[in-house]
Amino acid sequence: MSDHMNQEYLAQRQLKRGSAGWLLLAGLGVSYVISGDFAGWNFGIAEAGWGGFLVAAVLMGLMYFTLVLSLAEMSAAIPAAGGGYSFARQAMGPVGGYMTGLAVLIEYAIAPAAIVIFIGSAVESLLGFNGPVVYAIFYAVFIGIHLAGVGEALKVMMVISGLAVLAILGTAAALIGQFDASLLFNITPTDAAGASEFLPMGWYGVWAALPFAMWLFLAVEGVPLAAEEAKNPAKDVPKGIIGAMVFLLFTAALVVFILAGITGSEALGSSAVPLVDALNAAGKPQLATAVNVLALAGLIASFFSIIYGYSRLVFALSRAGYLPQSLSLTNSRKVPARALIIPGTFGFLASLSGEGDLMLTMAVVGATVSYALMALSHILLRVRQPELVRPYKTPGGVFTSGIALVLSLIALTGVYAFDPRAFFYTLGLFAIGAAWFFLHSRHKLIAKTAEEEFNLLAAAEADLEMAK
Repeated sequence: MSDHMNQEYLAQRQLKRGSAGWLLLAGLGVSYVISGDFAGWNFGIAEAGWGGFLVAAVLMGLMYFTLVLSLAEMSAAIPAAGGGYSFARQAMGPVGGYMTGLAVLIEYAIAPAAIVIFIGSAVESLLGFNGPVVYAIFYAVFIGIHLAGVGEALKVMMVISGLAVLAILGTAAALIGQFDASLLFNITPTDAAGASEFLPMGWYGVWAALPFAMWLFLAVEGVPLAAEEAKNPAKDVPKGIIGAMVFLLFTAALVVFILAGITGSEALGSSAVPLVDALNAAGKPQLATAVNVLALAGLIASFFSIIYGYSRLVFALSRAGYLPQSLSLTNSRKVPARALIIPGTFGFLASLSGEGDLMLTMAVVGATVSYALMALSHILLRVRQPELVRPYKTPGGVFTSGIALVLSLIALTGVYAFDPRAFFYTLGLFAIGAAWFFLHSRHKLIAKTAEEEFNLLAAAEADLEMAK
């Protein structure tokens, strides 16, 4: 394809620049994750006990923090809509880029289908009805809001996320005075290797709890997907993703410490609604009801923002030629409508399975593979492209990203320890995706590197400005 044809092609595939400052991007990062504070993480206590889960949560918090610092550098240097996929393509070429993008796509395509099932359960507990109609309504409404434009969508997301955060902070403030540290260790130790009062299920329990600890931070890595729509990507994306991660570490500490000290670890490990159960156990039923309503806002916030994330990833993969190129066409509002609607349709069909837990575990497999590849990309870019302009530099350099790489591989094995079925199902999706690339899309790529595509995109934008 000639440069002229490339520029004409890319002119039809551009996002709206300058729509998001660093605060909106930080809100996006929090929104991706916030539903994980409301439920899911606590099942890790059933696998490892409170002490074992604390160890798992600290390890996963370190993994995400070092990964975020690595992504902050790469997103400032390569501000493309593909996020981790774009970084990997720059570092490892088309094959490495595609496999990273495929891993993120598996995570982001499966997670909304699972979350909408949990939304259906929350709606049923509040209003008494559930099922495919509920799933369809939520998909239609929130994809519709995204179609209105990115600025409008991110503002709606900030409001919904704010309500969810209010629920967490309000719960912590109401319960902290009744905290009882002895309740943290009320699970009887087993005879597993390394078992103790602190680690009642031993070290194997810590390993199996790693996927659950990830729920406290899962998907924060999606902030760089908004890089092309940021006001000043070199500054806004690093500030946004680091700010989101720091806040999420704070909310994770609140729920992990305070809730178990109210209900007791044994009860918390099997709770479907841990914040609500803790408030009821503390004799605060009215606040529990209010938090139950706001928990729905938390689920909606993550559902809404991950839809945004998958649309930008599908847009980037399509624009580069990895996926069907029609998926990256943007409308008059600079919104990739097909990248919103078509994956959303597949997600809705997946939600009809009702297998929410399985899909979320599969999403974790995709996530951990992508983390390893993104951390490796940071290392390779530092070694192979030291001249790359880096407006932000990761503290600790490759040592920091090396920590993220090692911990992500350990977390991947933790999924196998918990649910081998999810592990192998996800490998099957990778095999299908790899076959698509090697048999078809590798012959249709628009550019070999993210930098090359970025330069072509800049030229296309310049042509549009001259034409106005």
